[in-house]
Amino acid sequence: MKSPSTEHAVVETVLPEGQEGEAPAAPAPKVVPPSHRWYVVHTYSGFESKVKASIEQQVAAKNMGEQVSEILIPTEKVVELKKGKRKEALRKFFPGYLLIRMELSDNLWYLIKNTPKVTGFVGPGIRPTPVPDSEVALVIQQVEEGVEKPKHRVHFVKGESLRIVDGPFTNFTGLVDEVKPEKGRLKVMVSIFGRPTPVDLEFLQVEKV
Repeated sequence: MKSPSTEHAVVETVLPEGQEGEAPAAPAPKVVPPSHRWYVVHTYSGFESKVKASIEQQVAAKNMGEQVSEILIPTEKVVELKKGKRKEALRKFFPGYLLIRMELSDNLWYLIKNTPKVTGFVGPGIRPTPVPDSEVALVIQQVEEGVEKPKHRVHFVKGESLRIVDGPFTNFTGLVDEVKPEKGRLKVMVSIFGRPTPVDLEFLQVEKV
C-alpha cells in the first residue's frame, strides 16, 4: 500500500545493447484517482505539521495509503529584517488548517477526526464537505508564487510615519506617499534642506516610528 508521505526509491536501469548513455525516461506524473477530493481539516494553531505527520503515520500503519494522495500545509516565503539583516521565513497561509486530498470513508473520517490536536473538518453538517478543485488550485498557485517571489512581512499605508534605517538617508523620518507592495518598494516624503523630497526605498530600508 502507498503512503501519503513522499518516498524516493533507487531503481537500477539496464539499457539494451547499443543504448548505453541514453538518459532514462522521465517518471510519469502521479495520477490522482477521480474519487479523491479535497477536504479542509481544522487543527490547533501551531500544530499543523505534527498533525500532518500523525495522520500520515496512522494512515500508513492501517494500510489506508491508497485513500490519501496528498496532505498540504499552504505556506509562502516572506522577507523580514532582523538585526539589520535581510532574512527569509515561511509563513502559513491559513494557520490552523490542513488541506487533505483523499477518498473519504467512515474509517478515514474517524481516524482524522480523532487525531490529537484536530478539532474537526470544516463545513456544514456532520459529514465533511469537499472543497472545489478550482479553489484549491488558486491556493496552490499562490503558494508557488510566494515561493518564487517572497513577500514582505511588513505593511505600510499612505500617510504613515517612518524612519529610514538603511541607505544615504539613514535616520531621516518622513511620511509614506505611495506603496508598491508587488515590488516591495514605497515612496517616502522626506524633508531635505527644508523642502519635502520624495525618496524611493525598499520596504526593508524603513521602520515604523
